[in-house]
Amino acid sequence: MTYIVGLTGGIGSGKSAASAWFEQQNIVVVDADVVAREVVEIGQPTLVEIQRQFGKWVLEPSGALNRTALREYIFQYPEARKQLEAITHPAIRQSIIQQLTQAQSPYVILVSPLLFETKQHLMCQRSLLIDVPIALQLDRASQRDGQSRAQIERIIATQMSRKDKQQLADDIVDNSADLAQLYQQLQPLHQTYLRQSQLLDN
Repeated sequence: MTYIVGLTGGIGSGKSAASAWFEQQNIVVVDADVVAREVVEIGQPTLVEIQRQFGKWVLEPSGALNRTALREYIFQYPEARKQLEAITHPAIRQSIIQQLTQAQSPYVILVSPLLFETKQHLMCQRSLLIDVPIALQLDRASQRDGQSRAQIERIIATQMSRKDKQQLADDIVDNSADLAQLYQQLQPLHQTYLRQSQLLDN
């Protein structure tokens, strides 16, 4: 049985930096965002179903998904978000499970910004929250993504509250400082996950 650690955090929290560190320790990382992009690539049944439900306007001239148009649409119409998630979430979940079971490392990290919202944490033995204050999220995400603070605030508003995530997470890492301090906190957790994964195997 694969020992799975779910890694989550809000936009700008440093999930990518944390998951990259685990990869450097030779731990397989399955990224839900990457999977979400894979299941809607040209030729995938999920993309065909999205077009069937929403119309041809969701596609670029190349046939690829027009992410910007679709993102703006679901922000305006909350019901459309539910409709889209009903199509994409089962496909994403199936692909994630397949990749997790094929992982060849002592344990595996599932990175997902919506780990708790989509109940993906129920697939995991442990959950790790990369946590930062909202003001810092806004600063980092707006500098990194080139999006306005208003756009970042809209994204944060659609996600589970920081407090609720803190209550659900098994482990919490404060990433308010620099990368060195982030890595310093991840090291003992890595050792813990290695020990726990060995217990699962025995």
